[in-house]
Amino acid sequence: MVFRTNAQGWRRIGIWALRLFAILLVGGSLLSTSDFNQWWIRIWDFPRVQILIAMVASAFALWFLDKAWRPWVPLALIVASTWQFYRVLPYTPLVSPDIAQVAEGDAQGEGCFSLLTLNVLQKNRDYQRTIDLIRRADADIVLLTETDQAWADAVADALSAYPGRIDRPLDNTYGIMFASRLPMSNASIQDLAQADTPSVFATLQAGGHSFRMIGLHPRPPKPKQDTEERDAEIVVAARMARDLNMPVMAIGDFNDVAWSDTTRLFMDIGGLLDPRKGRGTYASFPAGMVWLGWPLDHLFVTEEFLLADMEVGKSVGSDHRPFMARLCLDPEAARLRNEKAEGPSAEDEEDANEVMEDFEEDKAKDAVEGEEG
Repeated sequence: MVFRTNAQGWRRIGIWALRLFAILLVGGSLLSTSDFNQWWIRIWDFPRVQILIAMVASAFALWFLDKAWRPWVPLALIVASTWQFYRVLPYTPLVSPDIAQVAEGDAQGEGCFSLLTLNVLQKNRDYQRTIDLIRRADADIVLLTETDQAWADAVADALSAYPGRIDRPLDNTYGIMFASRLPMSNASIQDLAQADTPSVFATLQAGGHSFRMIGLHPRPPKPKQDTEERDAEIVVAARMARDLNMPVMAIGDFNDVAWSDTTRLFMDIGGLLDPRKGRGTYASFPAGMVWLGWPLDHLFVTEEFLLADMEVGKSVGSDHRPFMARLCLDPEAARLRNEKAEGPSAEDEEDANEVMEDFEEDKAKDAVEGEEG
């Protein structure tokens, strides 16, 4: 009798735990549909794949275990999981790719080049694994983020063969380094939204064509740091891409996932396409938990590029895994084969304006608090 009572008690506890977990999942999903910038809301944008799996599993369990709340809680989970699936659907093989792929034999053409981007994790001092990666990848362009002076010194020899260099090492985890074998001009490092949060800009040449490279690493949502600055930096970069009369490639650790509203806005405003669409998520963070992977490291291009290859590499000691790709800049062929960028709608322009207004209000608020302090 005691055993039966204990078993029934544990069963009730388990059912209530499942109910609370289901409410949390549905509530977090609802919060993520909002425009609020608070970090504890925006982090619900990240693990959509994991939330989707947890919702389906919880709905299945509650349907059979919880007759009292059936069918309403399982039904709410199924509805919310359908919405989550809709958000991640473009990053599955169930849809057609935005960017066409060149044949393997054409991947070494005159306009083709390779790239490597990696957030090295500033506190990671296992320099040699990243040095070995740079030499092994032998990419034509390299973007490293979270590089302080110690990292700059450590990788200096590995990057010495790159004639195009522009760096700003910082000890605040937002240092950045860029190296290119492609002919480079009009290169600069700029703080787009927040001081000491640099972005890289450079005009590169491949196959007789010029293109603009944008390298970003905005600040992530975390306690005491909401997303106004991150979103503003992404919108400013998108508007810069839109105003350029040349092909554009954007790479880096955006501290935002591929399926977020901010990333979608970045692509629409900038006229950019995502080569991951129709192919997979290419999750790069966290490096040590592949099952929890989120696509934080990005590659976006305008419609003049074709994809030869793309992969997320093995961990080299950072909390991010390296992101590598090979692209071919062939405007005439690419425009015929790629999806057309949708371009910004009136709603997109309104959303971008709201992002910048929120950013300016946040800056003004910080300035007042600074004076009062």
